[in-house]
Amino acid sequence: MTHAILIESDVPGATLWRRGKVRDVYEAGGDRLVMVASDRLSAFDVVFPTPIPDKGRVLTQLSNFWFKRLESIVPNHLVATDLKDFPPAFRAAKALEGRAVLVDHCERIDVECVARGYISGSAWVEYKALGTVAGEPLPNGLEESARLADPIFTPATKAMTGHDENISRRQLAAQVGSDLARELEQVTLTLYRAAHAYALGRGLILADTKFEFGFHDGKLTLIDEVLTPDSSRYWDAARYKPGGTPPSYDKQYVRDFVTRSGWNKEPLATLHVRTKPEVRDPQGEAALGALRSLGLDVSKVRTGKEIVVTFDARDEAAAEEAIRTMGNELLANPVIEDYEYDVKEAQPA
Repeated sequence: MTHAILIESDVPGATLWRRGKVRDVYEAGGDRLVMVASDRLSAFDVVFPTPIPDKGRVLTQLSNFWFKRLESIVPNHLVATDLKDFPPAFRAAKALEGRAVLVDHCERIDVECVARGYISGSAWVEYKALGTVAGEPLPNGLEESARLADPIFTPATKAMTGHDENISRRQLAAQVGSDLARELEQVTLTLYRAAHAYALGRGLILADTKFEFGFHDGKLTLIDEVLTPDSSRYWDAARYKPGGTPPSYDKQYVRDFVTRSGWNKEPLATLHVRTKPEVRDPQGEAALGALRSLGLDVSKVRTGKEIVVTFDARDEAAAEEAIRTMGNELLANPVIEDYEYDVKEAQPA
C-alpha cells in the first residue's frame, strides 16, 4: 500500500505542543500527548529538506514493538496506537495511521542515556584522540568497531547550541543526583543487553543505542522512541568485522555522506529586508525610471537586501526564534523596514 509522504502534520481541532526534528507532538487532554512521526530526515541535530517515504511509520512500528517487548524491565509512556482510541480530533486524520501514538505526558529527564557494546562513531573519535569515551578510560589497543568486554554507559546532554554533548557519569550524577544517575545507568544497560541478545539472534548487531526517560506518577518511564534506526546503530552480524565501519542498517551512512561533503553541520537562514510600503524607496524609484527608459512595462520596484546567516540552533522552532531576534533587534530597522525569513534546514554542500 502506498502512503503519502508526511513532511509536517496538521490536525484540525488539535493543539500543536511542539514540533521537533522528526516528531510533531500535540496536546491530547488529560495529561496526555499524541506523537506523530513524520518522514523528515535529520542528522547532527538539523533537518534535511528531502523526506524519506514512510520513514515515520517504520520508526513508530519499531518503537511500538520494542516498548511492548521491554515493558517488563521498565514502564513506558505508550497508551494507544490505534487512532480509534485517540481523542476525537485525531480519529479522522488518516495520514496519521501507523505513525502516531497516544502517550502519557511525562516529566522528561534532560539526558540521553547511551549504551555502547562496541566502539564506533563519536566514541571511536574520542577514543582515538584521548583513550577515553565520555571521559572514562578504556583499554589500550582497541580497533574501530571492536566489541567491548562489557557494555558501557555514556550519557549525553543537550548543549545550548543543540548538539549532543557527551558527559561523564560523574557529571551526570552532579546534574540529576547520584541515586537517579545509578538507576539510569542500570536500566539503560539492562535494556541494551536484552535488545542486543534479541537482535543478535536474528542476525543483527545492536552496536549502540540511546534511550530517553521521564517520570510519570513518580515512576521512571521509558519515553520518546526506542531502538529505531534513528536512535541506534545496527550492523549485519554476518558481515561484521572490527577494524573499520561495518555496513549499517541505520542513518550512519547519511552522517558519513554529509561529513564527507564538507558541510559544517549548521542551519542556514536567509533574511529578506525591504522598506515598508509607506516609506519612500529612492533606489526603487531610480530603478523603476531606468527600467521604463528601456521600454519595459514595469509598474513598481521596491528594493531591499538579502542577509544570509549561518548559525546553530536546537531545532526548527529555536532556529526561527533566533532569526526573528536577529531581525527585530539588529538586522532590520523596525521603524522603516519589514522583513521575511526562510530557514533552510541543512542543505549540505
